[in-house]
Amino acid sequence: EVVLVESGGGSVQAGGSLTLSCAASGYTFKANCLAWFRQRPGKEREGVAGLLNDRVITYAESVEGRFTISQDNAKKSLSLQIDSLKPEDTAMYYCATGGVGLCTNWNLRYVELWGQGTLVTVSS
Repeated sequence: EVVLVESGGGSVQAGGSLTLSCAASGYTFKANCLAWFRQRPGKEREGVAGLLNDRVITYAESVEGRFTISQDNAKKSLSLQIDSLKPEDTAMYYCATGGVGLCTNWNLRYVELWGQGTLVTVSS
């Protein structure tokens, strides 16, 4: 069974940085879309960063310029660098793999795999 495992979450002060990682056990990423989603308290899950076909990167408007998605060359892990953290970035962050529509429209119908999530808490 393929499992996605996120790590790197934690509690930080506003203005700080974190790097989240997503590793797939015994699996090399092959899906069209690799993405990071988050679910803030009381909100629906939302897409924040996507990597489509290893080359097209998209970000949600709310995180543009502060979040950076990347993949290691061996395609065994996906990262999300988060800079200038804000209290409103507090959320459970999930990595996901899936079809094209996951990256182009953040459409959850295209999800193939979810990780279990890693919690990011930002204090003011």
